[in-house]
Amino acid sequence: MNARKLFAVFAALILALTAVIGGGTAALAKKDGPPVIKNGSKVEVQILALNDFHGNMLPPAGSSGRVGPAVGGTIAGGAEYLATHVANLEKTNANTIVVSAGDLIGASPILSALFHDEPTIEAMNLIGLDLNAVGNHEFDEGATELLRMQNGGCHPTDGCQDGTGFAGAKFKFLAANVVNTTTDETLFAPYSIRNFNGAKVAFIGMTLEGTPNIVSPSGVAGLAFLDEADTVNALIPEIRAQGVEAIVVLLHEGATPAGSVTATSINQCGAANAGVTGPVVDIATRLDPEVDLLVSGHTHQPYTCVIDGLPVTSAYSFGRLITDIDMTVDRATQDVSTLTINNRIVTRDVAKDARITALISHYQVFEAPIANRVIGHMQVPDGCDPLAPASTCADITTVNDASKEQSMGNVIADAQLAATDDGTTGEAVVSFMNPGGVRANLNYLSSSVGEGNGVITYGELFTVQPFGNSLVTMTLTGAQIEQMLEQQFCGLNSSQNLFFHKVLLPSAGFHYTWDLSAADSLDSKDCATANAVDPASITLNGTVLNPTGTYRVTVNSFLAEGGDGFPVFVGGTNRLGGAVDTDAFEAYLAAAEPGGILPAPRDRIDVVP
Repeated sequence: MNARKLFAVFAALILALTAVIGGGTAALAKKDGPPVIKNGSKVEVQILALNDFHGNMLPPAGSSGRVGPAVGGTIAGGAEYLATHVANLEKTNANTIVVSAGDLIGASPILSALFHDEPTIEAMNLIGLDLNAVGNHEFDEGATELLRMQNGGCHPTDGCQDGTGFAGAKFKFLAANVVNTTTDETLFAPYSIRNFNGAKVAFIGMTLEGTPNIVSPSGVAGLAFLDEADTVNALIPEIRAQGVEAIVVLLHEGATPAGSVTATSINQCGAANAGVTGPVVDIATRLDPEVDLLVSGHTHQPYTCVIDGLPVTSAYSFGRLITDIDMTVDRATQDVSTLTINNRIVTRDVAKDARITALISHYQVFEAPIANRVIGHMQVPDGCDPLAPASTCADITTVNDASKEQSMGNVIADAQLAATDDGTTGEAVVSFMNPGGVRANLNYLSSSVGEGNGVITYGELFTVQPFGNSLVTMTLTGAQIEQMLEQQFCGLNSSQNLFFHKVLLPSAGFHYTWDLSAADSLDSKDCATANAVDPASITLNGTVLNPTGTYRVTVNSFLAEGGDGFPVFVGGTNRLGGAVDTDAFEAYLAAAEPGGILPAPRDRIDVVP
């Protein structure tokens, strides 16, 4: 008999009580008491969950390394501290399993990415991760490379760069909804059943159905990504036939909570339990009632919710939180009787795990000369005091204005245009950058490496653009460019299919206005009828685009393949390959010396209500 509906109200009360008692604390302290194995017929199982680690071996910097506001928030994260906190929690219960809801790797800082994320896999082996539901970023280098992450072996091109070999993951990758279209077999096992002192728990792992639209299509060719809820529901009879009633879904898809993140809101369904929006809400409501818990990710948000009677969790990102889940399973019935859920902050006030420190030091020997190389400088804008407390006026950030425009993406677009416009006929006149490819700020203040204020290192640049895309210049008509702008708000990027619009960042000289109400309308789901952008507002260097005119446009190779829901780029003609995106940015910085670059103004896109 399923316990989900029976204890839904009780679970909601427990979640609220946990937030008051322990969830808002700044520290992730060891729980009191000896390890709990069983109490009569009841077995206490501890699930420690994380998501969206993204190779953050070192403590993440700036706002990415805090829980709560930039001033007064708790600094958090870093593999050395994560390992210690996990070990402390494991000591409280012998029946512990450590799980991940995806994106352990991909879009990683240079310390991990330079070695194809082998350091992160090795760190998670040491931490004791048991299961990982593959996320979309696990596919950044393609399915074949992901299989190498599981099975081990040297990289086919770069070899074993640190000279020690690579054994692969000791933990299991799960991918119930990723199917080979030729064999109908899943890429990895769909689920894993674990027996905790007589209590069986099934863990089903999945990535989001929309993965092919946000990774390079060539990397996932031949794979189908199936509906998440339908996949789980089809597996329930098979799992229950094995005597399993306790079912946990590890899903790399998520939601966005209402309100700002605080030390309290990490254990709420949005600030003050105001609720969440996003794909996971629909998925949760469609899951079979036999599912007892949904551990989610992808949106880099912290929350503990009960959606349609189903507890749903997410542990922020970059290893800043651990979701500590205590599940009571009745050995006689195999049902889940209680759940308590607590998002705990991975503080940096504990001892570092010496094994992870040694691993980091090992890779830093090879990484440091590359990462610490100075490649440019940042200027201080007029009237800015970069040394003032909490000042960000000299930083080049990913912060969006009302139009979804950001300075960091604009600067990248400017660098891409500069790399593909040599002033000759036929070269690029405009460039566009996808916001998902912009992974970090460029901060004016020196990092812990000690490069100095205003100094840009290759490692910092790589953290901003870690995907290694190359530039592609193509010819589009004015009508196709308008179609591209509409695709930011319709089809895969509509508010009905996604919980945010995907606004590309343009190079200097390009300008347009979009209509928020039109973009949010039901009609905008259909690109054929989308009308969020006024064609008369689309200008290049002050001249309205001619629908029948042709323009040379530069984008990265991911967008050029139609990624992020922009199929119009596939129809671009007269394609010309260009430099790797980081090389283009480095050349842009060199051209700005000796003065350096300024934050790009956010004046290229306007929005009307």
